[in-house]
Formats: sequence, structure tokens, C-alpha cells
Amino acid sequence: MSKRITLAALALIVSPIAAAAQTDVLTVAGGCFWCVEADFEKVKGVKEVVSGFTGGSIANPSYKQVTKGGTGHYEAVQITYDSSKVSRKQLLSMFLRSVDPTDAGGQFCDRGESYRTAIFAGNDTEKKVAAAAISEAQSALGQKIVTPVLNEGAFFAAGAEHQDYYKSSERVLTRFGVKKKSEAYKRYRKACGRDARVQQLWGSAAPFAGS
Repeated sequence: MSKRITLAALALIVSPIAAAAQTDVLTVAGGCFWCVEADFEKVKGVKEVVSGFTGGSIANPSYKQVTKGGTGHYEAVQITYDSSKVSRKQLLSMFLRSVDPTDAGGQFCDRGESYRTAIFAGNDTEKKVAAAAISEAQSALGQKIVTPVLNEGAFFAAGAEHQDYYKSSERVLTRFGVKKKSEAYKRYRKACGRDARVQQLWGSAAPFAGS
């Protein structure tokens, strides 16, 4: 009996540690972070996606500072995922097929340095995984992919008003008038041509376009 109790107690101690060890983080930039967040929160095994900024020269930049340009930041997302359910390689394959990785000047209707694509890696292993994903995607696409693999640095979460924008029922004044954020997001995404361009590039291999 005492042995069974000891094993059960050990399981309670070990299980949370094992579960925590399966959690990993991937940081990518794919243009508008609302769109990348919306895409990857659909993926099985993804626990959380946070919109924010990385790669720049100042700490805690504002949205206005970044989109104005000059800070060097990318609009990016941090994807926290369970690596026992989805791998970094799988996520990167989906990422590259959810953007236009042939465009070095921005994404779709959003132009400028903050809207460029990038994959951020924290060590040599992650760099190799990213490089392999790019090589495979480039072969599949038959065009030069310009998305760089950059050293991972500080990530600054954007303000609360930018998180889960795609599903928020909060009403805001937009270029389309006063709308719920979720509705404004859908209109923006369509008007920006994101899904149309991704489907043009990737066809049926595009994991999120039109979803």
C-alpha cells in the first residue's frame, strides 16, 4: 500500500514537470499581427498567441511608434504551443504558407519595415529547423523566399486593445465606420488582399486562407 501511495505521489510531482517541458515558444512576423494571431489560434496544440513587437532598438514601443517606422521593430506574434501535439517544423511550414514570403517590402496592402516577414530563432537548433522549413517551402513554391531567420531578442506585447482583435465584440471607429472589432477585422483582411494573394501563391497548400 505504501508503495502504491509513493508512486501516486511521485506521479503527481512528475506529471506537471513533464507537461511544462512540452511547452515551447515560436516568434514569427507575418505582416499584420491581428491576422497571424487569428490564424495560429486555430491550430491544434497551440496554447496561446500574443501580438507584439520584436527586433527593434527601443524597449516597450507603442503601436504608433512601430508603424510610423524607424524603430526597427516587426509586428510579430509569440506562439506558445505543446510540442507533443504540434512541432516547430509544422508551425513554420504553416507560417510560410500563410504569408507572401517572396515580398521583402511588407505584406499585402501593409508596406514598410514593421510589416516584413521574419522567423526568430533562439539557438542553432532552432535556426536549422527554420532554414530547413524555408528550403522546403522554397522548393514547393518554385520562387525565391526572402523571409530571413533572425536572432531572437526581446518581445514586447502590444496593448490589450490589439490582443484577440479578430474576435472582439468591442465597437470602435474604423475606416469602415463604427464596427465591432471582429467585423472590422474581417473587412480589413479582405480589403488588404491577404487571403487572395496567399491562395494565388500556395493554392490548396495554404492552411488558413478563406477559413
